[in-house]
Amino acid sequence: MTTIYQIDVQITAPVADTEVTDRVADAITNLFPNADPEFRHGELLAETHDMDHFSELLHRFEILDTARSVFFDELAGDTIAFDLKKQAAFEERINFAVGDPAELGDIHVRVRVNEPSAEEFIDHVAPPTEQGKPVDLDG
Repeated sequence: MTTIYQIDVQITAPVADTEVTDRVADAITNLFPNADPEFRHGELLAETHDMDHFSELLHRFEILDTARSVFFDELAGDTIAFDLKKQAAFEERINFAVGDPAELGDIHVRVRVNEPSAEEFIDHVAPPTEQGKPVDLDG
C-alpha cells in the first residue's frame, strides 16, 4: 500500500539589492520545481506540496544521513524547518546552512506534515541508511 503524504512547504529567500531576483527564484525552483516564487517586500515567497525532487537530490548526492540529522534536529511537532545555501541551490545541489546566515541570506524552508506523521515523512524523504545505502523500512 502506498502512503499518501500531505504536506505544506513554505519557502522564503531574501533578495539583496545586489542579487538578480530571477537567479534566486531559479535557486528555489531547482530544488522545488513545483514552487512558484513571488517577489514581495525584498524576498521571494513560494509554496509547494511535494518534496519528491528534493528527495531525489538527497539520494543522488548521498546526503541522506545529513538530511535526517538536520530534519530531526529541527523537528517541532508536525513541522520541520531548515535553511539552504542559495549558491548551491542555484546549481541544483543541496547544502544545508548551519550557524550564522550567509551574507546574502539563505533559503528558509518550513514543512508542515499533515499526513501521516512528521517522522514517517522524514523516513520517506530521507530514509535511514546502512553503510551509506537506504534501508527499506517496509521490507
